[in-house]
Amino acid sequence: MTSNSPFIGANFLLQSDVAETLYHQYAKDLPIIDYHNHLSPQRIAEDQPINNITEAWLYGDHYKWRAMRANGIEEAFITGDETSPKEKFVKWAETVPYTLRNPLFHWTHLELKRYFNIDELLQPSTAETIYEKANAILEHKTPAQLLEQMKVEVICTTDDPTDTLEHHKTIAKKGFFTTVLPTFRPDNLILIEADSYIIYIEKLTSRVKFPITNLSELLEAIQNRVDFFDALGCRLSDYGLEQIYAFDFTKEEADAIFQKRLSQTEITKDEANIFASCILFELCKMYHAKGWVQQFHLGALRNNNSRLLNQIGLDAGVDSIGDFSQAQAMSKLFNQLDAENSLSKTITYNLNPSQNEVFATMMGNYSEAGIPGKMQWGSGWWFLDQKDGMEKQLNTLSNMGLLSRFVGMLTDSRSFLSFPRHEYFRRILCNLIAEDVKEGLVPNDIEFLGKMIQDICYNNAVNYFNFEN
Repeated sequence: MTSNSPFIGANFLLQSDVAETLYHQYAKDLPIIDYHNHLSPQRIAEDQPINNITEAWLYGDHYKWRAMRANGIEEAFITGDETSPKEKFVKWAETVPYTLRNPLFHWTHLELKRYFNIDELLQPSTAETIYEKANAILEHKTPAQLLEQMKVEVICTTDDPTDTLEHHKTIAKKGFFTTVLPTFRPDNLILIEADSYIIYIEKLTSRVKFPITNLSELLEAIQNRVDFFDALGCRLSDYGLEQIYAFDFTKEEADAIFQKRLSQTEITKDEANIFASCILFELCKMYHAKGWVQQFHLGALRNNNSRLLNQIGLDAGVDSIGDFSQAQAMSKLFNQLDAENSLSKTITYNLNPSQNEVFATMMGNYSEAGIPGKMQWGSGWWFLDQKDGMEKQLNTLSNMGLLSRFVGMLTDSRSFLSFPRHEYFRRILCNLIAEDVKEGLVPNDIEFLGKMIQDICYNNAVNYFNFEN
């Protein structure tokens, strides 16, 4: 690949004068609130430079792993311990030209431009130069400095209920530009069929320092951890489930199932679903009492390749879009919570694009006076957080709800170099609105449109999450 001008120019993705004006005058310089990601609090707390772009880019990034495997790269150069960081980077550089029209091509070059001021296209002939230049910058940049460089005001990490949050405590004392808050992710509490469930309950017991032998004690332990997270600034919960659990249950049934599992007696699938439904419902009520926002990431079919799962472990890059039914369980859970006046602000994310309209219309059923945008259908997630997926999400939300109340983009990333994804979203949003202007679908009132752009990219999140409180 050769290029006479930078690929990532000032007007990348902006296809009209109106798009350029909306982006450069209204969206470009806004701070970032990244309310869902998988960044390491430990790395932020340690406050040490990352040093190596391979670590920043390839360690744990299953998007890149999938692309490299699709390109025929040997696993040793993807997740193996026997190859060097530089060797891995060179293999990624070999793969990048083949990612053309995959979002990785855009993300890679946006990140090279924003963090390292590199305009060259990454490919075998430029790999060594880019590797050395990036590393020379990273050896002086801590994660906190990288976040500040992108004007990231708040990030919300993803944390297990048994986490000590010791790194969040350390971060809070350091006075960084970026506020780093935990998010309560209780999947391990819900999925009672997991082989490690009893070991997990033992870990929870050690955290709360009292026995957990029945449902009442389990719920007390969960409340203990919710209180602990809340005291350290947590304002969001999250789930990563195939589907919402909304089976009919009684606490007596759930208690019997829990004690049966603790006795290491095998439980049925229906029993697991009844228990999960009970715990999920009780969790949602706890969140509402705290004023938290709850998030549901739904629809991933995980761990499809058992060979790589056994070789690498979870998050090996062998997950895909599932075709689970979603509407009835969502409706049942949200309706039950709403009937008890216990339905929190809620964001749902779907992975199957055929269900865009299902999710968008479901969230409109539970709006509430005095809480603009209470029920959110979230941004394009995982396989859908690319240009086509974002445009479809924005268009469907516009058709079925209020785009103007949307809380905008997040990274959902493990990489400290991923924050140009917010720029990517903002450019796509501005261009989409500008195309409507061109077609006469919305008024050519730049100030009016600019305010909506700023609300979606920043202001709505500030008002929705209310982190200061």
